[in-house]
Amino acid sequence: MVQKKLAVRRGDRVLVLSGKDKGKKGKVITTLPDAGRIKVEGINLIKKHAKPTPKVPQGGIREMEGAFAASKVMVICPACSKPTRVGKKIGADGRRVRSCKRCGESLDK
Repeated sequence: MVQKKLAVRRGDRVLVLSGKDKGKKGKVITTLPDAGRIKVEGINLIKKHAKPTPKVPQGGIREMEGAFAASKVMVICPACSKPTRVGKKIGADGRRVRSCKRCGESLDK
């Protein structure tokens, strides 16, 4: 199976474009490239009912982030602080890097 690529990576700050959390910003926690989905800190919170276990004797209802489509977010450029599409450029060292389509700065550190 071919590994799919996403425009967003773990640690990127993103803006949610649609859904119940439209307009909110957060940091990407997890990417699921095969499913084309991501998890963002504080976005798409779901409730999970957990049984008591030896590790967590309390059990109960936990709130956690749910995965949603990566196409519903835009990366926020660290240089210009605006949501942007992601482009590809050849860096100074000859490797391909992600770049901001607005200001042209590199999104990778």
